[in-house]
Amino acid sequence: MSVKSPIFEKTYQNYLTRIGSLDLNALQDKLGIQVSRGRAIIPFFGKPYTVSANGIDGPGGKKPHLSISVILCKYLLMCPESEAGEADWVSFKDFKDAAPLIHAFATTVRDPISRMFSGRPWALEKAGKKIGGYTPAEIFSYDVSIKFDVLPKVPLLLLFNDKDEEFPAQCSVLFERRIEKYLDMECVAMVGMLLYNYLSDLSR
Repeated sequence: MSVKSPIFEKTYQNYLTRIGSLDLNALQDKLGIQVSRGRAIIPFFGKPYTVSANGIDGPGGKKPHLSISVILCKYLLMCPESEAGEADWVSFKDFKDAAPLIHAFATTVRDPISRMFSGRPWALEKAGKKIGGYTPAEIFSYDVSIKFDVLPKVPLLLLFNDKDEEFPAQCSVLFERRIEKYLDMECVAMVGMLLYNYLSDLSR
């Protein structure tokens, strides 16, 4: 957590208290995570984070960014009772609770990625692979298609067409429809912004 405000600290401690009341062992199969010594071990974009009632630690024991902490907490607390349903790919604006965040998602995730890698599709592919992205099994008619395992059971699909004589570069960031069973829309939006930040850091 790089930012500590009284409001966040109160919310964070509330999350940890609620996590302390969870049976983490019962969540292992439901979420596809590991549990060891009372701590949930959760891969986020391929990097391991540990979550328990005592706090959240990232790789190397470092405290993660505020947004990652919130996402990990919500992921545990929202765990569905059974395997969530529809796995078809949809854009952020297609989720019923996304309306207040649609514009922000476009201007902080989709459009910046399009601009950043315009004329440089190879750079997007290289950066994507560095943060755990891989070629999806499905075939998509795009210049670049990269799939990310954000969390267990929570994938993300990035599709990119480079600019040409008629159109500017265009990027689509898609999620499985069932992601709303694992994360709320604020967290889904934060996942998108973290993706942009990771790609941006590697493209410099």
